[in-house]
Formats: sequence, C-alpha cells, structure tokens
Amino acid sequence: MWIKSNFALVLSTIFIISISCNTPKEEPNIILCMADDLGWGDVGYNGNQVIQTPNLDDMAAAGIQFNRFYSGSSVCSPTRGSVLTGRNPYRYGIYTANKGHLKKEEVALPEIFQELGYATGHFGKWHLGTLTPDYSGKKGRNPEKNYMTPSMAGNEEWFVTEYCVATYDPYNLGNKVDETGDPRSLYWHNGVNITEGLSGCDSEIIMDKAIPFIRKSVKKNKPFFVVIWFHAPHGPVVGHPEYMEKFYSEYPENEQHYYSVVTALDAQMGRLRTELKNLGVSDNTLLCFTSDNGPEGNPGKRDRYQGSAGPFRGRKRSLYEGGVRVPGIIEYPARLKEHKKIDVPCVTSDYFPTLCEMAGLETEGYNRPYDGISLWEIMEGNQTVRSSAIGFQWGKQKSMVDDRYKLVHNLGSERPNSDNGKVATLEYELYDLENDPYETENVISQHPEIAGTLKQHLSEWVVSCEHSDHGGDYTRLE
Repeated sequence: MWIKSNFALVLSTIFIISISCNTPKEEPNIILCMADDLGWGDVGYNGNQVIQTPNLDDMAAAGIQFNRFYSGSSVCSPTRGSVLTGRNPYRYGIYTANKGHLKKEEVALPEIFQELGYATGHFGKWHLGTLTPDYSGKKGRNPEKNYMTPSMAGNEEWFVTEYCVATYDPYNLGNKVDETGDPRSLYWHNGVNITEGLSGCDSEIIMDKAIPFIRKSVKKNKPFFVVIWFHAPHGPVVGHPEYMEKFYSEYPENEQHYYSVVTALDAQMGRLRTELKNLGVSDNTLLCFTSDNGPEGNPGKRDRYQGSAGPFRGRKRSLYEGGVRVPGIIEYPARLKEHKKIDVPCVTSDYFPTLCEMAGLETEGYNRPYDGISLWEIMEGNQTVRSSAIGFQWGKQKSMVDDRYKLVHNLGSERPNSDNGKVATLEYELYDLENDPYETENVISQHPEIAGTLKQHLSEWVVSCEHSDHGGDYTRLE
C-alpha cells in the first residue's frame, strides 16, 4: 500500500492541491503528544501566571510556537482522528466523543511509518474505537461494530485506554469512570487488559511505558514514530499530591486539583525531553505538543474543571476560538534551528501532510480529499499565509477560518416566530480575527462579499465531507 520512494507526495486539500517533494527523504524520530481538554490559557507561555508549566514554556521558547493552532474539532475523539488521517472528522464518521471508530479504510500515520521501517507505538488515550469486541464502558456503543485497536492502525506496541481515566490513581475504585469497577475500562497493553498494579500519576504511568519503547528503538538504531496522548487534565480530575502541596496549597481545592494535574503533565513532557537528550536523539526528533480541544466547563469554569481559554470566547464543545484554539508547539532542532512564533492558522489535520512530505512519499492509488496542508514552508519562514481555509463542524455548529476572517454558522440559535413559538434559524456571524481575535463584534453586515465567499467555501466543503462520510473516498484508483 505504502512504499519508500522519492516521488512527489500528492495530497489533496479541500480543493485538491499537490505537494512536491524535491528534497531527499528525512528519517527523524517523530513523537506526537496531546493533552486532553488543556485550554489555550492553561500554559505559562500563553500568559498563565498561576499554573506552573516550565517544560512546555521551555519547549515553546526553543521551537516553533503556534499562536493560532486549532484542534480538528471542539471535542476529543474527532480531533484525534484528524491527527492520524489528515482529514476532518466529518469525513470518516467520528462526529463526537465515544461514537464510531477509526475506519480501516482510512490511511493512518502509524501505518505509513511502519511500512517505512519505523518502530510504531501508541501510549495513553486511544478514543478511536473499542479495545475488545465484547466490551465498552460507554452506554450505547456497540463494542463489536466499533472494535478498532491501535495495532489495527499500524502500531506494533500499544498501552492505552478506550477513553478517559482519572488523572491520579486510576485503579482506585473511587476514581474509576466505570462505576462497576470493570478493569476493561482502564489500561490495555497489546491486547491484554491490565487489571491491577498501576498507581500514582496517570501522566507518569503513560510515560513509564513510552520511554522504554523509545529506548529500545534507539538501541536497535531504528527510527520511531510514537503517539503519546495524555488523559490530563480531562476529568475525573484528581490532583497530584506533591504539586498540590508544593505550588497550589493557597488556592481553593478545586483549583489545586486542576492546576496540579497540568503541572504533572508538564513534568512528564520535561522527563521526555530530558530522555531524548540523554539518548542523543533530541536533535533528530520531531516533537509535537497540542491539545484536543479547549477547556471543559462550557459555558464557564465549574467544580474541578478550572481550565482557561485565555481571553478567547467559548470553551470545549464550541466552535468559537476558545473551543478550538489550543496550545501548539513543534521542536525539531536538526531542521527548525531557530525559535519562531507563527501567526498563520494551522490545525491538527496538518500533521499528516507535514510528516508525509518530510518522508518523501507519494499517495498513489487513493482518491480522497485531505483537509491539512504541509507546514514546512510556514515553519521555515517562507510562507506567511495559509493556502486554504480550515473548516470545522460539531453538532449544529459549522465554521470556516481563513488567515483573517472567520465565518460561524450556528443552526442552534432560536428566535420567536409569529405565533410566539420558537424555531431554529440559520444564523451566520463573521469575525475579523486580525482586529478582533476575541470575537466580540459580528461584522457580517460590513463585509457581505467576504461572508459570501466563505459561505460558498463552507457549503462546498460540507458537501465534500458528506461524500467522504458516505464512503465515496474508499475506491482505489486503477
């Protein structure tokens, strides 16, 4: 299906664009890290003056810091699929969390790099299918129909959970998401359910499995492709005792729990970066970090969901900026030698074409649109605008974002009708993100032509997604 080559990588965006690879194929190690429900404003380098994130701050200062990095959706499962496929979730049928699965017909990054000779591993949250055909802890989910494990997507090693677990002592019955205490809702290692023996910080538990895999790959002189998807700071939010006492004892209890969980995640990112340096592979490792959506607690903070979207409007489950604008960092010292702050809009779907171009691949034999673009020209400072707009869908919301403007289509708003009843109305909003990044003023009446263009793009893109979702992309070209 996929072969090593120096051909051009032909990828399609919404409007089917080609990417040429004229440079020699690179073989860096690749690590894709993702937090769960971490808000744009939850990290020090984005201005948070309370939560301690020294390692992420250092990573941002050393590498590429994306100021407008977007998650593929405003909830978790859809975004995760966009990372692995380069496609919007509405193309492959994962519209929301804990529904559907990553279809086998999709081409996933681990499959690509496994065929290139990489060691491939997935650690932490999976959230793209059930881990056994006879169980799911989510009511209403068909475990057999939605059976899809990381190994079925190209991972030779995996240590994962189907969905969320507590951020500290996940095997403690009082912290379990599954009220029955069924261990199948917790960790699985290469198809075997881990029923006991794991305690302490969940972020550390994940890294305890990822680092030995990396060490083994380095010892074998084999490049590695590793996905590390933390559960933190998604609920159940159970604080890290050490960091609660050390940094946050003066704050209310709910804040102590949340802040300490973010700091615990940051500590494991620091541990990972230190390990890469000690192994002598940090320069030749492309290390990425982001979040799957904005902070939980829409429309506001509540209980232990104390995350921050910074100054942006909206939170998780919203397509306003606070729901989808997330922390984004990439480090690759061998090629990206200088720190840069990038203001061009980028999205999790961009990982796929970026990594494929780097590998010098060509995707012959598939007729399918890709929603991501390669970021190399942007990261290397040769391109200051995005070549195509970014589309989003979730629930009754849709949006289209270009370099400056954002069109929001919210089917969920209601207005009274003549009989004093309420009917759903099609509401469009337009925001000038260059001058109003916090989406405070709807300027659609001032810019009808811009709104009209974005409406047209949005309409065409939605139709394209519907075609994909109905299986129209899975026919091999002869």
